[in-house]
Amino acid sequence: MKKIVRHLIETIESVKPLLLAISDEAAAFKSNPAKWSKKEIIGHLIDSACNNQQKFVRTLLAENGHLDFVGYKQNDWIAVQNYQQADWAKLIQTWEGYNFQIAHVISQADEAKLLNTISIEGSESFTLAFIMPDYVEHLKHHLKAVLPDADLKSNFSNVYNA
Repeated sequence: MKKIVRHLIETIESVKPLLLAISDEAAAFKSNPAKWSKKEIIGHLIDSACNNQQKFVRTLLAENGHLDFVGYKQNDWIAVQNYQQADWAKLIQTWEGYNFQIAHVISQADEAKLLNTISIEGSESFTLAFIMPDYVEHLKHHLKAVLPDADLKSNFSNVYNA
């Protein structure tokens, strides 16, 4: 997991200045009313970090080694929190802080607990060893929509057990 943590931190640190270079106005622009703006994408990544921190910690604590977690309706979360009206720099600051916390949680995870599993509302079960790196890939997937020209290293297929 050390490689995952290092990669997440490198991603945060390399992307933050690129995000801050985007104006508040540009971050709020919507090319299509049905699509998320950059603000809403970063808001979604904050929601993802919030939910995944809960998943990681609760799964690490699961007494029987398995947790069934509640899902969330991402579009509803974005609408309720109205990220479109939020301050861009503060969104980035929140996103950064949450992701440093996620990196810390992953770095502190007991390796024996990485085989603990989680399902979302009765879905297929996944191990922490899978969902932790998958979280970083999800983050990068959305960052590529915000920063299409950024060089975001990808694919943890060889380090899931690192």
